[in-house]
Amino acid sequence: MSQLRVWFASSEVAPFAKTGGLADVAGSLPKALKKLNVDIRVVMPKYSQIDPSWVSKMEFVGSCQVELSWRKQYCGIYKLDYDGVTYYFIDNEFYFFREWYYGLGDDGERFSFFCKAVLEVLPLIGFQPDIIHLNDWQTGMVSLLLDAHYRHREGGFYKRIHTLFTIHNLKYQGVFPKSVLSDLLGLDWKYFHLNGVEYYDQVNFLKAALSYSAMISTVSRTYAEEIKYDFFGENLQDILRRRSADLIGIVNGIDYEHNDPKTDPRLYAHFDAQDLTGKYENKRRLQQELGLMVKEDVPVVSFISRLVDQKGLDLIEYMLHEMMDLGIQFVVLGSGEWRYEEMFRQAQARYPGRVSANIKYDGVLAQRIYAGSDMFLMPSLYEPCGLSQIFSMRYGTVPIVRETGGLKDTVIPYNVSTKEGTGFSFANYNAHEMKDALARAIEVYKNKEEWESLVRRCMKQDFTWESSAREYKDLYNDMLKRFNA
Repeated sequence: MSQLRVWFASSEVAPFAKTGGLADVAGSLPKALKKLNVDIRVVMPKYSQIDPSWVSKMEFVGSCQVELSWRKQYCGIYKLDYDGVTYYFIDNEFYFFREWYYGLGDDGERFSFFCKAVLEVLPLIGFQPDIIHLNDWQTGMVSLLLDAHYRHREGGFYKRIHTLFTIHNLKYQGVFPKSVLSDLLGLDWKYFHLNGVEYYDQVNFLKAALSYSAMISTVSRTYAEEIKYDFFGENLQDILRRRSADLIGIVNGIDYEHNDPKTDPRLYAHFDAQDLTGKYENKRRLQQELGLMVKEDVPVVSFISRLVDQKGLDLIEYMLHEMMDLGIQFVVLGSGEWRYEEMFRQAQARYPGRVSANIKYDGVLAQRIYAGSDMFLMPSLYEPCGLSQIFSMRYGTVPIVRETGGLKDTVIPYNVSTKEGTGFSFANYNAHEMKDALARAIEVYKNKEEWESLVRRCMKQDFTWESSAREYKDLYNDMLKRFNA
């Protein structure tokens, strides 16, 4: 069998550009697939925010024109080999030399350009993929464009290319005025209907991907089931139910080399599952740095997240004082909605030496919190996959989660009788259930031997990208068997 060829398209890729978990996935999964002998190339926009040290290493490959209806826009292509993977950067300063990645008023046009460029540059770089792997709404029009404008081009270059679309978060969909369809994408109005791109008399990029991609994946098995129902479906549950035979869930992984408590340079001290001495040193130093009382026997509970409703902050708001009455210290890192930022600032003032509110994003501090905490709280309303609970287990911090999406798939509820499990969970979106789960964790924490056994079990869990990459490779091959038969 010839080597599998994959064109992996994402609007953000770590370490070049990142706003969230999508970039982590796009930066890690291709590396893992490359190790499985997949010829995978990654394509993303060449943003002005990319560090000049990366830009200086890029090689100019060539340029072409991308037609957006009557517009003919310049498209430069730059190439960079990094960590064994080849990355391509789509250059157009009008679209990507901006103050931020998204939310700039013309995202419909900017990512229409990107979607067309993803297809247009392939002959120029001499790469004919078997699969185009698309990620989130910013790539959502590629599958439709492939069918409408490219697949039947003379020469047959695009004829046997198939698309896989991965949903990282169904909430973000890319909804724009319907004029985008003809005025930017040059698409016929025959695609503007309920089973196509139409969404409340607008055009929905993510819905286009769900309608026209050959296969759909999402980032956990439970989330793949949840999104078929009204509560989680974000008004797309009907199309997801209709495409359920083509929908699969594959849990994300994390980079175990970069996130290794034995070697991570961001930590105060190193440790592993055999020797937890360094973990206790991380806790002591974290308490010192954040102005908490230095007490080894007081459980440090942490929360690292965007401060938005999805993350269960209304539960914490309702139950915060009762949680503090359980005798914990509480560390928060993140920014977002003002009401939640202010809630944590006030909690820090009310509980000096016991609450630390860090209203910002700080990658180094995040790693120190993962390593120096005893418990990690994730009471999410929904969570497609979640990486924080995986990071916390990697660093020996026991997760307390709501049983939804990837949280349910990755955290095994602790059984006090059999001493099995990797964390504490609660089923309903209920503040009292969250507090009860925390209370159960604290009871186990009081028994140092039992708690250390649980910590070691967390650290030994395998959430490397290798297993996830094998599932994706199997999916790619299944697609080729199914659609090229």
